[in-house]
Amino acid sequence: MPRTSTRLTFAVLATGAGVFSMFQSLIAPALPTVQHALHTSQSTATWVMTAYLLSASVFTPILGRVGDLVGKKRTLVAVLLTVAAGCLLAALAPTIGVLIVARVVQGVGGALFPLSFGIIRDEFDASRVTGSISALSAVIAAGGGVGMVAAGPVVTALDYRWLFWIPVAVVLAATLIAVPYVPESPDRAEGRISWLGAVLLSAWLVALLLPLSQAGVWGWGSARVVGLLGAAVVLFGAWLLSEARSATPLIDLRVLRLPVVLTTNAAALLFGAGMYAIWSFLPGFVQTPASAGYGFGASVTASGLLMLPMLIAMFVSGLLSARLEPVLGAKTLLTTGTALGAVACGTLTLWHAERWQIALAAGVFGLGIGLAFASMAHLIVGSVPPSRTGAATGMNANIRTIGGSIGAAVTGVLVTGRLQPSGLPEESGYTHGFALLTLLCLAAALAALLVPTGRAGGTRVTGTPRASGGATAAAGPVAGGAPSTPATSATADAG
Repeated sequence: MPRTSTRLTFAVLATGAGVFSMFQSLIAPALPTVQHALHTSQSTATWVMTAYLLSASVFTPILGRVGDLVGKKRTLVAVLLTVAAGCLLAALAPTIGVLIVARVVQGVGGALFPLSFGIIRDEFDASRVTGSISALSAVIAAGGGVGMVAAGPVVTALDYRWLFWIPVAVVLAATLIAVPYVPESPDRAEGRISWLGAVLLSAWLVALLLPLSQAGVWGWGSARVVGLLGAAVVLFGAWLLSEARSATPLIDLRVLRLPVVLTTNAAALLFGAGMYAIWSFLPGFVQTPASAGYGFGASVTASGLLMLPMLIAMFVSGLLSARLEPVLGAKTLLTTGTALGAVACGTLTLWHAERWQIALAAGVFGLGIGLAFASMAHLIVGSVPPSRTGAATGMNANIRTIGGSIGAAVTGVLVTGRLQPSGLPEESGYTHGFALLTLLCLAAALAALLVPTGRAGGTRVTGTPRASGGATAAAGPVAGGAPSTPATSATADAG
């Protein structure tokens, strides 16, 4: 097909990334059903989420780098097939152990984010890069909302296994389209995979995220939690040293130190903490029986419908960001998006006695998510060489996940710290949790304000390998405050 025909290419990228994003929240409302159906304990059932989180965190930056080296299309097709296999295994899983393994396989799909952004930068005309990144970011942002809204009706009308059967068909269809219609990028990074860097990256991510996700079960002062967190610090230091000394690092630390990338990742860490915590705890709040003195006793389906304003707002604001970014700049959109998250969490802190208040706060947070997701992608893609797009956007997605793990873990401590005789959390636990998320989103907005503007915000990464397709991989990046950043950068790189 002609390389300028990109509609089907975008459809494949949006389908894959949207399905993976949906998996982040799709299974959470159905965990009690899964626990009962597979005759397991609640603590064991939580590994369905934990295994997926750990797998995605490990594979996202590694496969993003693999795509930069061996070809993004080739890696994309392999990842889509792996996700389909993981969904099939989950749909057929006879035991909780098999389901957990299937979720590990599904986590490989985290690489769809960096691969998709890289393909857009490589293959789309410069004038379409900004709009396509915004549209894909809107799909990714809305995917989490779709998971929350769709889980209840699917489980009620069919069975929890259909949460996996449906994606099998969707992902296989996307794969069949990807093979003939997604072109292979001519831009390749030179070098090889730094396997020591990959092992150390995987090790410190697991050592960090595992205790954060299981601290509620193991106890924050337990030897396992303290020991793993200590190991994470040591392994992180070893990884930094390994990457700094490697001739072909998995993650180029010079790229991560670029002012635009550094400040954008800081905002991603803080905003991710607020976003994932809201996704995790707001449905539980509205499902709490009114006898607890708060909550609405909503069913899984009804609680999902209360999240519908968030889903709609995420998608709309993500699409609007394509029109707003050339006028206002990605920095302004990121600051606005994170500030809207703070407004939403502040609203929940003060007012959560009526359903409309929950729906309003969810909608405002959704506006913030849509703007923040799109602007982060613009800032990262527009600030790194094409040969490092996959690794850099993969780390940005990973940092959001790490922030989400921290936010969910700390919020969980606050929510479950004081329980009523019935075993339900005290209302003050949720109030304190929402207040904490307000502060985290405010901190994210302050980090966004530090994102440099104009060309001064970018620093040339010297010594970066030249792409094999003839594009200069070390083209000077442009900071996200300048209008049409990705398009400008892509044009410069193509020249």
